[in-house]
Amino acid sequence: MSATVRGEAPRESRHGSRGVAEGIVFDEVQFRRADRQVLAVSGLCLAERRIGLIGDNGSGKSTMLRLMNGLLLPTRGRVEVAGLDTVRHRKRLPAKVGFLFQNPDHQLIFPTVGEEVAFGLTERGIPAPQARQQAMALLDRYGCAQWADCNVNELSGGQKQLVCILALLATEPSILLMDEPFASLDLPTRLRLYRRIRALPQLIVMASHDFELLTEFDRIIWLDAGHIRLDGRPAEVLPAYRAQATIVGAGDALTS
Repeated sequence: MSATVRGEAPRESRHGSRGVAEGIVFDEVQFRRADRQVLAVSGLCLAERRIGLIGDNGSGKSTMLRLMNGLLLPTRGRVEVAGLDTVRHRKRLPAKVGFLFQNPDHQLIFPTVGEEVAFGLTERGIPAPQARQQAMALLDRYGCAQWADCNVNELSGGQKQLVCILALLATEPSILLMDEPFASLDLPTRLRLYRRIRALPQLIVMASHDFELLTEFDRIIWLDAGHIRLDGRPAEVLPAYRAQATIVGAGDALTS
């Protein structure tokens, strides 16, 4: 796979074993705040199993993720996720897409782990006793059954993040979106959590500055000032971003 630049649409060969209907499509998308354009993506199809978003702070990574799950709606153009238009089918998106925030404290809303994991199931109309049973089965599958009655505030940062992931998995979405999920975790916790994420069957789009983990991804998209700067395999995109960062850093040092 050769890297592409700016808004160039990726080739069909990138879709792998998934079809576009199972993935994410950006069609002439713009997102603006007041009089400022935050993101502009002319054509993009995301269907690989593991996709990383990189770029400087403020480059548009979080905006792009939020456009994928309907937290933000495009000012212009169309975003389609798992066959659903994010404007017309906004209420149906949570059944298809799970979103993991950078800070788990912004996501956890219930006092105990069992309640947190069961919540999405009860929201889907599953009776509370059945939702509790399914939540317990999921916790047991991941070796966390002993956490069920624990107060979430007593968990470590990595444990909280895992609970958030399990709460998303309980509803069986086909796509997981993750916004800097390892940012506040130490290295051993990051590696343990990454191994769990890597084993998941869902299509995952993750914004991250943790390039060592992103080297195993299928595709990396480099965002720069709201545009796609480079799009390709990790071996192509990550070194290019590092080289640009080195040049910018050297220039700043000379002018300081």
